[in-house]
Amino acid sequence: MTCCTGPCAAASHFNPKKADQDLRRYQRCGPDTTTRILLSELRRCPLQGLHLLDVGGGIGVIAVELSGAGVASVTLADASAGYLEAARRHLAARNASLPAQFFLGDFAATSDSLPDADVVTLDRVVCCYPDVEVLLRAAAAHARRMIAFTYPRDRWYVRASVVLENSWYWLKQDAFRAFVHSPERMASILESAGFVRAAHDTTLEWAIEVYRHKDTPFP
Repeated sequence: MTCCTGPCAAASHFNPKKADQDLRRYQRCGPDTTTRILLSELRRCPLQGLHLLDVGGGIGVIAVELSGAGVASVTLADASAGYLEAARRHLAARNASLPAQFFLGDFAATSDSLPDADVVTLDRVVCCYPDVEVLLRAAAAHARRMIAFTYPRDRWYVRASVVLENSWYWLKQDAFRAFVHSPERMASILESAGFVRAAHDTTLEWAIEVYRHKDTPFP
């Protein structure tokens, strides 16, 4: 996702070397803790035959994991060509028969060219985007049933960590920046788009949210 002045910041930061490192770590250890929680919440719902749009999909972990739950197709959108190529290889190796589309670019800027989906996911993407309203409104416009996402908790120690992280990027002349957005603002954006919270969980640093469209039943 775009994290500073344009997609080039994310594309440069999330480079092919990091994509290969993430893929090897996933192959050794499986999904990260927050991703596991997000997947667990999604698997509570009947996913058979549904279509998934994974924004900032990285190496394709969510798509690979939910292919076993019966999703009918996946669309991955990412600003990093290196990660998108890693996701393409990953999906082909794990489930070559699953229909998949790959879109390179800033999701908020290119979302009009992407298909709608039953489920839209944004795992560790909100923290990479300066304008959370534009991002979540674009996600909501594409979600027929659910939106699931993770984000840094709005706590003093998380904000302090992000300040240090961004200072390190500045010293390295890396244009990438991380962000902590207001949970209340994000909830207001999704509620105004017709979604209601269906699930919520936290770790020490991260929050996990699942929202369903108000006309969609949730178990």
